[in-house]
Amino acid sequence: MEPPDLDSYLRLRREAGLSPVTAEQGGPALAHSWAFAHVRRAGEAVAMGRVLGDGGWYFHIADMATLPAAQRLGLGRAVLGALLDRIAERAPADPYITLMADAPGRPLYRSFGFVQTAPESLGMVLRGRS
Repeated sequence: MEPPDLDSYLRLRREAGLSPVTAEQGGPALAHSWAFAHVRRAGEAVAMGRVLGDGGWYFHIADMATLPAAQRLGLGRAVLGALLDRIAERAPADPYITLMADAPGRPLYRSFGFVQTAPESLGMVLRGRS
């Protein structure tokens, strides 16, 4: 599936409560994603997610976002399902699939079989380094 246009991507991130990014960050993010899924309603992108990965073993689900007015309608489930289907269709057997799970999304991710890895491993971030 094609990604949304850059303006829609930036708007969805901002309005869904994800950290805002600039056009200079968002353009390459869209161009270099391994897979993308989004849902449109009345011509407007209202939910999205993407996969980063090497195409062989490692795949990371990122930018899962749904506009507040479109939440609780199963759109996040549809997006995540489409992304996981794409990995299943194109990746070799037994891919390693990761994501960072904020509290509101954890029930959805658990329903697909994702499990918490702590305390064995924790997500870490390095911010503001150029």
